[in-house]
Amino acid sequence: MEYLALKAFISAILIAAASEVAKRYPGFGALIASLPLVSVLGMIWLWRDKPDAANMAAHAEATFWYVMPSLPMFLLIPALLRNGAGFWVALPAGCALTIALYSLMAWIGPRFGLPL
Repeated sequence: MEYLALKAFISAILIAAASEVAKRYPGFGALIASLPLVSVLGMIWLWRDKPDAANMAAHAEATFWYVMPSLPMFLLIPALLRNGAGFWVALPAGCALTIALYSLMAWIGPRFGLPL
């Protein structure tokens, strides 16, 4: 249980740091947020829990393919905001788009031999 709390604390610190930096420097905050910190931390935690090279390789490769459908959200949200939509409309719209694209990837990916 202590290990789980430590993982949550370290992960939360990184997210909080990115949002605090973004208050003053939006571009730099975005850079921090765009770093694959969650993926890297996830791989570290996974490797510590289950040091299996084949499992880690499969995880890293699947992560790559699931990043692709998340990217359009970062174009839709600013487009909606710049065209007068409120934040609380733009954010769920971006999330809905991402969910739809994740679902599409999960359905189509295996048909093209992607290891998801």
